[in-house]
Amino acid sequence: MSSYPTYTIESAPAQSKPVLEQLQQAFGLVPNIAAKMAGSPVLINGFIGLFQRVHASSLTEPQIQTVLLTNAVANASEWPVAFHTALALKQGVHPADVDAIRDGVLPADTGLAALSTLARTLIEKRGHLAESDQKHFLEAGFGVEQILEVIAVVAASTMTNYTSSVTQPPLEAHFEDFAWQAPAP
Repeated sequence: MSSYPTYTIESAPAQSKPVLEQLQQAFGLVPNIAAKMAGSPVLINGFIGLFQRVHASSLTEPQIQTVLLTNAVANASEWPVAFHTALALKQGVHPADVDAIRDGVLPADTGLAALSTLARTLIEKRGHLAESDQKHFLEAGFGVEQILEVIAVVAASTMTNYTSSVTQPPLEAHFEDFAWQAPAP
């Protein structure tokens, strides 16, 4: 039995309700990960604030989804992998690139590969990027501001990845076609 309830707009703590309402409007449903996060108004409100800023960055939606999907795979977070697979495809990321990321390899698109590499490197090196890591990203046509924006995406994604790993939200029927199982450690 889970000690983390899956809240609804009606049952959530008062300070979490506006975020759940906002997500309901954006997605047509309250994602189960958010329904779990709603148990902590601090977490859900921090999450939505950072995600709003991430989606207002200079990165495109396909680029953001590439980073989010890469992070979910790197963190072996099953619910977020399914969710961001659906969103990446909806945002026009090529299915072969999505499959590559889900398989833990780089997408063929060079820009998305640079983003995926940077995101994975940030996670694996706990933020300690070497000069060569940054140079590779910059040589792919990105700027130093976008390195910082990728850090913001990784931070936002970490909230959902860790929440998913701890609370184990059920996968919505809408995302079942994109279910993913983390490889055994």
